[in-house]
Parts: sequence; C-alpha cells; structure tokens
Amino acid sequence: MALGLKQLMHDALGIDAHIVNAPTSPLLDSADLFLCDAQTFVSSLDFFLPRKEKTLVISHGRHARGGAPHHINPYGKPAEIVDEINRFIHKEVLPKQNSATLSQREIDVLRLVVAGRTSKEIAEALHISVNTVMTHRKNISSKLGIKSVSGLSFYALMNGLTTDDTSAS
Repeated sequence: MALGLKQLMHDALGIDAHIVNAPTSPLLDSADLFLCDAQTFVSSLDFFLPRKEKTLVISHGRHARGGAPHHINPYGKPAEIVDEINRFIHKEVLPKQNSATLSQREIDVLRLVVAGRTSKEIAEALHISVNTVMTHRKNISSKLGIKSVSGLSFYALMNGLTTDDTSAS
C-alpha cells in the first residue's frame, strides 16, 4: 500500500515521499513527506515528533480528526487520495469541530483516560462526580472529533499530554 501511495504522490503531485519502516538513515531528512503505519510511528516517536508536519500515517479506518500527524486511508479512490494529500500539504487539514482548545480539567480527564482509568476511578482521583467525568469525556470527543480511547491516546501522545505519572492533582 505504501509503495502505491508513494508512486501516486510522485506521479500526481511530484512529491518525494519516503516509506519509513525504521527511521535510521540521515538521508531521510531530505524527504518532502514521510509515510508510515501507526505502529512504526509510535515505536519511533523520537524521529517522527519533530517531523509530524511532514508525516502521513497510513490508517485502515476513518481519519482521526483534530490530531497529528495526519492520517491517510489507502483504500480510497486515487483522486480522493490525491485530494487528501493536497489538503495535507497545503495545511487544509480537516476542520476541528467546535473549539479544539481543551480546558485544564478536560486535559486532566484525558490524561487519566489515556492511562486506562475507568470513569469511576477518574471521578475519585479528581474529586468530581461520575456524571461530570462523562460530561468532560463527551466534550473532549466533541471538541477533538475523536471518539475512541485509542484515538484519544494517539492525540494525547502527539500533543505531549501523556505523562509517566498518571496520578491526578
């Protein structure tokens, strides 16, 4: 799939994209764009985080909205894929719903969700009700356009919202 996307980008847009399985070569810095799967991205964060504006993650589902890096679905029609890549290159990434600015409390809830805590555990840690936790989770999903815990985890990771210390203040 990556080879097909690379060729499509070269032929349709003149882009020099590199498929990255293990980012070890210093020559990779000359690439216009990086293609990788989510597993490679997460396992090589030191390489990709400084280059997230030039990184497309090949995903096999719907695009994550509001997160970085940008995801691309390789199963679309070639014209749709080219349009998606063009939007990415010109920074016309999918618009975020509402305001993507999370409040400090929403960030606290997000960190605990990412740490694998249940709503009841989050409520106890933050000294709020379970209903309030559920409201925060709903607002986070609405603001970011991300509904799954794995998507929220990816968003938090990409935006430096995860910590080794998952205890709440």
